Amino acid sequence: MVEALRQSIVLGRLVPGSRLIERELIEMMGVSRTVVREALRQLEAEGLIDVVANKGAIVRNLSRAEAKDLYAIRAVLEGLAARLFAERADKATRDDLVANLAVTAKAYDDGDPATIVEAKNAFYATLFSGAGSETLSEMIDALQARVWRWRVLGVAHPQRSGGRSAEAVRHLEALVAAIDAGDQAAAERTARAEVMNAASEALRLIGEDGPTEQTR
Repeated sequence: MVEALRQSIVLGRLVPGSRLIERELIEMMGVSRTVVREALRQLEAEGLIDVVANKGAIVRNLSRAEAKDLYAIRAVLEGLAARLFAERADKATRDDLVANLAVTAKAYDDGDPATIVEAKNAFYATLFSGAGSETLSEMIDALQARVWRWRVLGVAHPQRSGGRSAEAVRHLEALVAAIDAGDQAAAERTARAEVMNAASEALRLIGEDGPTEQTR
């Protein structure tokens, strides 16, 4: 149940401000009140919903403040992951990253947002796994649902920058090249740069007024 609700929020089927009413969720999903409440607690911990007094659970808005914080944290964590990957990853894992890059580049060429998001998630999952740090993986995992939500916004928004797709692929190619060369500093620098470019795009898309609905 929690996975179904998480995907509905991340993919924009449940838009910001939507109420998640316990009674309706129980009837719709055929589960107990205990299961529903546990799912809502999990989603609240992941930062996808807020539980408001006298209103219940509400899908969180996408705000500029969250974007700035989240992308700044991502830049540090993903930069470190890239550095550690360049240092620690074995050949099989490096080959997996190269394969993931090819899949991601093709997904961008094809232009389907869902496929792009899936490919990028797989690319970064390989990067994080190859970093070989359990602590880093736990920190990244705690943010993944929120990262995924913003990634969907950036990829699927109708006002996405025309050159953003090519830019993202170039950065991922540069990241893999730095890793292949064993240049840990360049790998970290490139990973950070891609995150901050994504941040600029997200902030542009969300606009000065703050919250925005995701493309459905």
